[in-house]
Amino acid sequence: MAGSRTPELAAAAAAGGADLVEIGFPFSDPLADGPTIRRAAERALAEGMGTAACLECLRRTRELVDVPLVPMTYASLLEAYGWEAFAADAERAGASSLIVADLPADERPELRRVQLIAPTSTDARIALAAARTDGWLYLVTVAGTTGARRELSPALAPLVERARVLTQLPLYAGFGISTPAHAAAAAELADGIVVGSAALDAAEGGPAALERFVGSLSAAIR
Repeated sequence: MAGSRTPELAAAAAAGGADLVEIGFPFSDPLADGPTIRRAAERALAEGMGTAACLECLRRTRELVDVPLVPMTYASLLEAYGWEAFAADAERAGASSLIVADLPADERPELRRVQLIAPTSTDARIALAAARTDGWLYLVTVAGTTGARRELSPALAPLVERARVLTQLPLYAGFGISTPAHAAAAAELADGIVVGSAALDAAEGGPAALERFVGSLSAAIR
């Protein structure tokens, strides 16, 4: 989540083996996010992390981190800031792409972004998302919000199987992946993993703790 500690935390995640770092731009009504990310967003907003401050945070993070940086946010933020202005300013600040969690694939096709698909997505929607995504598809493994879970979602395997038929793009699985065991199991099916809530929990212990946690995930899937 964007904030005063983000640059050093992002650098620690990269040092631990993260191939890409997602940076949350906080929104007051994050529909797809569970309690951990909601609390992080509330703290960021209380810290004054409006859109301009988040873009500056992104710029400072880019100075420390070489891996791709992907802001994740919601459509209302872009609507308020201006769609084209946000895309341009994010790219200037160092963004490699965008994730807009609540923006359907058939809306704003001019906005270059990573598309999300879920177990409830039809084959037609998966194909559309694949045609319009920026480089890879984000597989939401549960019909629900983000958050650490005890077990890997059983919906992941059939979702990967359906998506493989429809696209050659890399498939990265997220939502609920919390442990090295989860990571290893998900990586047997998909091409990569996305870890949010568990990484934020680890980051509470500081950069060194986050680096160790990311390192444990990286070791499990490589």
